[in-house]
Amino acid sequence: MNNNELLRQLHTALDLGYPEMIEIFMLAGCTMNQSTLLLLLKNESEAEFIPCSNPLMSFFLDGLIVYKRGRLDSAGGQAPKPAASLDNNAILKKLRIALDLKEEDMLAIMKLGGVTVSKSELGALFRTKGNKHYKECTDQFLQKFLQGLTGRYQGL
Repeated sequence: MNNNELLRQLHTALDLGYPEMIEIFMLAGCTMNQSTLLLLLKNESEAEFIPCSNPLMSFFLDGLIVYKRGRLDSAGGQAPKPAASLDNNAILKKLRIALDLKEEDMLAIMKLGGVTVSKSELGALFRTKGNKHYKECTDQFLQKFLQGLTGRYQGL
């Protein structure tokens, strides 16, 4: 999934204002200003569009975890380094952690997004790559999850 689209959808789904999004980046150790953020939130077809890299998206997701759940004491106050590669499974996992979603919550969100999954199918998405039960999270699945998330947080 395109990182810019993901950022736009999280902006909408979680009803995050620009100051909150800037704070989220800063909580992960990334300096962000409103003018750059606005360029990241543009569509590809718009002038001055800036693509959101995997490390930048990783900063946002890590900052979202701190913003929603607080900083982990065992981290020694240091922010984790951003991931150079970021796949849909990692995105889903970071969102699950940030929003403190339990299995039942995830299933309900997916249902709101129009997809019915079993507990074992859901669990396979969170397994380590290489595990025989690992399942790749597709763009379509992540999109449906984000639609369900919007429904849950926006009351749609």
